[in-house]
Amino acid sequence: MYRSHNCGELNATHINKEVTLAGWVQKSRDKGFMIWVDLRDRYGITQLIFDEQRTDKTVFENAKSLGREFVIQVKGTVIERESKNPNMNTGDIEILVSELTLLNASILPPFTIEDETDGGEDIRMKYRYLDIRRNPVKNSLLFRHKVAMEVRKYLSDLDFCEVETPYLIKSTPEGARDFVVPSRMNQGQFYALPQSPQTFKQLLMVGGMDKYFQIVKCFRDEDLRADRQPEFTQIDCEMAFVEQEDILNVFEGLTRHLLKEIKGIDVAEFPRMTYDYAMKTYGNDKPDIRFEMKFGELNAVAQHKDFAVFNSAELVVGIAAPGCASYTRKEIDALIDWVKRPQVGASGMVYVKCEEDGTFKSSVDKFYDQEDLKKWAELTNAKAGDLILVLSGNANKTRTQLSALRMEVATRLGLRKPDEFAPLWVVDFPLLEWDEENGRYHAMHHPFTSPKPEDMKLIETEPGKVRANAYDMVLNGNEIGGGSIRIHDKELQSSMFSLLGFTPEQAQDQFGFLMNAFQFGAPPHGGLAFGLDRLVAILGGQETIRDFIAFPKNNSGRDVMIDAPSAIDDTQLKELYIKLDLPQ
Repeated sequence: MYRSHNCGELNATHINKEVTLAGWVQKSRDKGFMIWVDLRDRYGITQLIFDEQRTDKTVFENAKSLGREFVIQVKGTVIERESKNPNMNTGDIEILVSELTLLNASILPPFTIEDETDGGEDIRMKYRYLDIRRNPVKNSLLFRHKVAMEVRKYLSDLDFCEVETPYLIKSTPEGARDFVVPSRMNQGQFYALPQSPQTFKQLLMVGGMDKYFQIVKCFRDEDLRADRQPEFTQIDCEMAFVEQEDILNVFEGLTRHLLKEIKGIDVAEFPRMTYDYAMKTYGNDKPDIRFEMKFGELNAVAQHKDFAVFNSAELVVGIAAPGCASYTRKEIDALIDWVKRPQVGASGMVYVKCEEDGTFKSSVDKFYDQEDLKKWAELTNAKAGDLILVLSGNANKTRTQLSALRMEVATRLGLRKPDEFAPLWVVDFPLLEWDEENGRYHAMHHPFTSPKPEDMKLIETEPGKVRANAYDMVLNGNEIGGGSIRIHDKELQSSMFSLLGFTPEQAQDQFGFLMNAFQFGAPPHGGLAFGLDRLVAILGGQETIRDFIAFPKNNSGRDVMIDAPSAIDDTQLKELYIKLDLPQ
């Protein structure tokens, strides 16, 4: 055996016990007659002691040559530590080493393997295997494992069955771009990597599996953002013979279970709000409800004076930033500069200070009197000491801009507490959205989503008003999951494809296998998929998913550790019948 114990489990109860440990040298301290070495493995750190008086001479000399990250095995006796360290699980003891075996030497690492490292993100991504040795990354991966195990436990206890679905599938034109894989045996033809196991889990319901889940890799060839990966992991689920309420109850239960088991938190409320309410009140469909700052629409009380900016706007809307009436002009100007950034795109911002004495001071005092500003305060729920921030312009753009400002102000005020959790359901999404550029409808979720039964009569006459039988789960301002009741009738599915601009031939070519399956007694069914990466990050109190993924890609979609993607050999290209015509 390389070890009898790990480096995190020994304590005072093991004193005088002979043990064998193995791990990496964290650091060593050579005092000439005494050498201390911190030995690290996944479980913790144990201090080793080499004593000129008590340690074999050869072993002592070999200990002098140990460097950082050397892999060693030691045998020795557990003894009481003279200078105890209460911050370590093993801080009461140390190992008096009698035997030392060098298992592997190490060159000097490019950054320090410590909780607070001197390595920047790029260098740590290149040497990710070294970064994983650091506690913050290691603990994030262990945390992810714990969440995944609790998911499997909860769903298995409810009779869900984990079924694997294919990774090499058929490419479809709907949704994001596919990653495609050329087929050597089928010249000129390609597989696609799945963006979701959507159609397969529906086919499993046709197959009578009843309750399915899978923790599965999915792939989207999208333009990347800071917190988006080209490959990501879903908790993918589907159920037969269910209505929307059944699904919401099951996965509300899963979320409660995770918050209780992982964080020790009981969630008192799990509110539901419609898509229309979320957009009107928060400016987006994934609102963070850990804090207030709800939108107050001001058209009726702001467009009756000679202020042309507001009079020409489709929407005038504001929020009340709590306790910010004390902001200096410099602090307010910083917010104005923030909303003018290209990423937000506002042309300016109006503010109103709600003074403690009940009066108001604004940047538009020239146009509005105290009675006007009092009405603004009422509509934004502003109290004495608050600062009202107002934007105006095109309704959709302005709501998006104010939503971004709301989140920024909350961040600056410390209202987005990582140890506070506020989940909710957003329901009643539009089934379709109109694409002006292409002159046709797109599915808001995907083309297999069922309309609300009460809106079915609008499909032919007013399809833009049809609501989807769909729902998103939101946690702390992040969409962590979404799903819908699916279409299980062939005729309705054909109508949906027609609305989305598919000819009957195109629909049959792309999705004929699914519509054919519906002819063999497809049950009513629906499901949901959680984004595991984001869910784990939020439960772990972080905004970024990268540290919860063992080997993530960078913002350009590259794996800088293995240098992928990369060119392939001409012989491989020839076998795949691919001829590259790259721009010079």
